[in-house]
Amino acid sequence: MEVRPEVLETHCEWRMGDMADAAVWTEELTPPELEELDAALRQSLARSDDVLSLGRDDFPLPTLGVRLSRIERELIDGRGFVLLRGLPRERYDQREMEVLYWGIGMHLGEPWPQNARGHVLGDVTDQGRAADDPNARGNELGGMALEYHSDGSDLVGLMCLDAGLSGGVSRVANAVAIHNDLVREAPDLAAALYHPQPFDFRGEQAAGTKGWYQLPVFTRWGEQLFVRYIRPYILASQRHEDAPRLGEADREALTRVFDMARSGDYSVSMALEPGDIQFVNNYHVLHARDAYQDDRARGHVRHLKRLWLATGVLDSRPPHFQRATSGHWEQRRSVSRIPVVDA
Repeated sequence: MEVRPEVLETHCEWRMGDMADAAVWTEELTPPELEELDAALRQSLARSDDVLSLGRDDFPLPTLGVRLSRIERELIDGRGFVLLRGLPRERYDQREMEVLYWGIGMHLGEPWPQNARGHVLGDVTDQGRAADDPNARGNELGGMALEYHSDGSDLVGLMCLDAGLSGGVSRVANAVAIHNDLVREAPDLAAALYHPQPFDFRGEQAAGTKGWYQLPVFTRWGEQLFVRYIRPYILASQRHEDAPRLGEADREALTRVFDMARSGDYSVSMALEPGDIQFVNNYHVLHARDAYQDDRARGHVRHLKRLWLATGVLDSRPPHFQRATSGHWEQRRSVSRIPVVDA
């Protein structure tokens, strides 16, 4: 079927120069907000230290919650990313940081399982998986850079527990501007990515089902743009003999988006410090990281906690981006608990 892509959501477009000032996208937590977070933490812990038993009402944020509502709207209808800074990592142990992060996240959306183990609170750290393992996922790989991609939810959050020894800079790129410039400059390539593309399941499909699934990279829904771009998983789908074969136009279009994202014209970078929390709209913003180094013997191991969230701000979305409320991922809801490495 012929697709005629159009420029969409220009109010969400930005380029590197628009975001050069970090103050535009950094939200510094104020002393009263930090006191409110600490009070909410103590109230939550008095009930339980298991985040699976804690809901939004267990973590009241009467003042900061208003600010988070504004941030949620900005994530969906604005620039699509934010950095929360000022949470004092040295004041809290790992379990307390996880509860704080969970509580903040619950004010932005509902937690969404991230893998077949049902992790609704995940770990991004070196988990000993090899880069050439066909079932390894990015959050399990240590040291290596990760190219620009999106995750499988409305919002993705990353909280830094430890920044590691060096490197690991986080980068975000505006997928709306990339899409729109591709439509303006090479509409035939944009059109190719409106057709379903095969994605590798990384071995996390339900038992007895195919090892791949199909989604378009670009979807128009009303006047909104929805993006799901994970180039390595699309290319890896070709290991399955029954997966649809990628055509020349598909590969060229995937490479063009790859080149645009890493060009620097559409992206900004940030070095996540312990206590920092980054939130990204997966439909409008791609994210990546630089290679990094750990020093496990001295207790410098890069370790982030991850949330996938379903936002209530989106009134409507394409059927293939509806949150699954059943299935083997949802049925196994759990928390990943990898301890922080101490010196």
